[in-house]
Amino acid sequence: MASKKAANKRQRGAQKSCSNVFSMFEQSQIQEFKEAFGCIDQDRDGVIKKQDLRETYGQLGKLNVKDEELDEMLNEGKGPINFTVFLTLFGEKLNGTDPEDTILAAFKLFDPNGTGFVNKDEFKRLLMNQADKFTAEEVDQAFSVAPIDVAGNIDYKSLCYIITHGDEKEES
Repeated sequence: MASKKAANKRQRGAQKSCSNVFSMFEQSQIQEFKEAFGCIDQDRDGVIKKQDLRETYGQLGKLNVKDEELDEMLNEGKGPINFTVFLTLFGEKLNGTDPEDTILAAFKLFDPNGTGFVNKDEFKRLLMNQADKFTAEEVDQAFSVAPIDVAGNIDYKSLCYIITHGDEKEES
């Protein structure tokens, strides 16, 4: 009985993530992605595989595609690339948001003790003085959605979730 409940819970989670990715696009865009997916899925089995990519490249005139290049593309899906995964990959690319695990890994660089928090003031200093420097306004905008505790620490795991899934407060 417990395994049946777990399976139902997993199925609901999958449906939730599916509906989330489908909500990122308008119906006309989803239809265009379906058509593109159909063009790439050469054997029409509902999953894009290496041979499908090789044949698609061949139709486009590129005949000498390296296996490593094809494997790299397929590995972006972190599993079989069905239509939902295909749509998710495009959603991530088009929205310019890195996957949650990539963002978490970046934050962990600023959390050597693994506490799950980074100091707001120190992080602000880094954002304004390193690499692609943020303006004070950009930092304030970023911090406006960040979960910050009374000690001035940012819960970066929660912030990563907000970045990749949206802030529930914004959607209500």
